[in-house]
Amino acid sequence: MSTNKNNHDRKNSVTDVNSNTADSRLTRLEIYWILYDVGNSAFVLLVATILPIYFNYLADTAGISEVDYLAYWGYAASVATIAVALIGPVLGSIADTQNYKKPLFTACMMVGVIGCAALSVPTSWIVFLAVFVIAKIGFNASLIFYDSMLTDITTEERFDTVSSSGYAWGYIGSCIPFVISLIFVLMYDSIGITFHMAMTIAFFLNAAWWLFVTLPLLKNYRQTHFVEENSSGTNTKNPSLIRSSFSRLGHTFMEIFRQKNIFYYLLAFFFFIDGVYTIIDMATAYGSALGLDSTGLLLALLVTQIVAFPFALIFGRLSRQFRTDQLIRFCIGAYTLIALFAIQLDKQWEFWLLAVCVGMFQGAIQALSRSYFAKIIPPEKSGEYFGIYDIFGKGASFMGTFLVGIVAQISGAANAGVAVLSVLFVIGFILFGKAAKMNQEK
Repeated sequence: MSTNKNNHDRKNSVTDVNSNTADSRLTRLEIYWILYDVGNSAFVLLVATILPIYFNYLADTAGISEVDYLAYWGYAASVATIAVALIGPVLGSIADTQNYKKPLFTACMMVGVIGCAALSVPTSWIVFLAVFVIAKIGFNASLIFYDSMLTDITTEERFDTVSSSGYAWGYIGSCIPFVISLIFVLMYDSIGITFHMAMTIAFFLNAAWWLFVTLPLLKNYRQTHFVEENSSGTNTKNPSLIRSSFSRLGHTFMEIFRQKNIFYYLLAFFFFIDGVYTIIDMATAYGSALGLDSTGLLLALLVTQIVAFPFALIFGRLSRQFRTDQLIRFCIGAYTLIALFAIQLDKQWEFWLLAVCVGMFQGAIQALSRSYFAKIIPPEKSGEYFGIYDIFGKGASFMGTFLVGIVAQISGAANAGVAVLSVLFVIGFILFGKAAKMNQEK
């Protein structure tokens, strides 16, 4: 039997302001779900800070120029996101079948964890990039299932609050392994170890943190929304499960094209979140290419995490007084200004200012985008819908990283590559306005 709910009962909740009667206290299951954000955010912070610096060290040893180093890092990130974009919707569709979401989530999470630890092995820059791509594929794929769990672990009126709490605690929690890693990476000579050993400790520490804080969710999560076992004429234990998942996925794509509010939202999301993820993925690489001090870059991005914590919670609370679409539009506008400011960035203090501004809106725009989407989709199909969401989100972020890389190489200036991000935000703002209007009229 399925416990799926009828999506038709969810009337106009996207455009209504959340009820103030909702209990602000988190349930135990909500806390366990949030803990995965705390775990995987350690890897995100590692990728955004220490990894590019270590890759820069390997590339410099091999005689790779700074412009090529930035481009190769962008291409590697693009390969990982394209791979998840291709497999994500199919995996998400399979995960909507009863009792499949947790095993798939666990497998992808473990690929990311093991890949993170394995980054300590390569001494060749190209092998290091290959391991990085594998780890990032596991990380990104795990988020498809994790995001879709939101409909199982809480109620719709709490989506904004819980999603924002996930990003908030993820930011501040990730600082714990990051600060410890930073001590080894920045003070390895004083401690009496090699730089490579310091990086090895950092990789293993972050992998262990990621795994450890995920265990409560693995133990307690139960899939409550799922597709009927025979909804496509196929039993879940039948070898044709993948074929039936493709069939359901094709039907879902047709549904999205018919539901213009979802279609336009995904188009808007494609552009504005692409810019957000590109900034996250390439901030340290960009600063390094400009010749800024590595220690200053790391500390500035630590400030980003600290600033992001309260602001993600603040925007979660604001969602009770303002419509979610209004808050998202405000964040997109702020990011447009951030991208324009980054074009002329060439001083350390400017990077610090940029880090603070990014921290103010980074968690908010990601959390509210996730919860907004969860409100407008059928909960029993959350896996395949979030798989498609990943195409337009993290899977689509290949465009931003690729454009930054290719424009930087063609122009010979790292600043020129950043200019394209402001265009992505403007397009996203316009398309999101159209989607929000459709949702209000529904």
